[in-house]
Amino acid sequence: MSRYHRRIGRQQMPQTIRQSEQPPPHEQISTMAETFILIPGRTSKQGTTLNEGKYTDGYIEEINTLQISPEDMTRLQFKDGDNIRMWNDFGEVVVPCKSSKGDELPPGMLFISYGDKSSRLMGGETHGTGMPDSKGMDVQIEKVS
Repeated sequence: MSRYHRRIGRQQMPQTIRQSEQPPPHEQISTMAETFILIPGRTSKQGTTLNEGKYTDGYIEEINTLQISPEDMTRLQFKDGDNIRMWNDFGEVVVPCKSSKGDELPPGMLFISYGDKSSRLMGGETHGTGMPDSKGMDVQIEKVS
């Protein structure tokens, strides 16, 4: 159960298919996994590049890049462009990372723009709203080579 669900007392439905929490054998892990809170959302850059098209380089880069606080980037010895494996009980993705600007993100939180990658980490439970939980998801990350 995620921190979000514990905090508000909701329980997730059991998943019938669970993604493996082990990396594919061809990927070498260079750091230990660590748990963070992922906040997917929209950005102004995502909006402006959407006007140019969903298949433009700018839009694709925006929805496929994980932002991490500068403090966490330093502590974990990540560099902009490093590939990061991010997973939870619902799915797994590998995305490049970059440092967030200034104090946009506090340590312990991650951001990625809404898109294919963020959707792979959302469960199907909607709690009767028709919209799956998409904020405050517990995810684990680690750098891959």
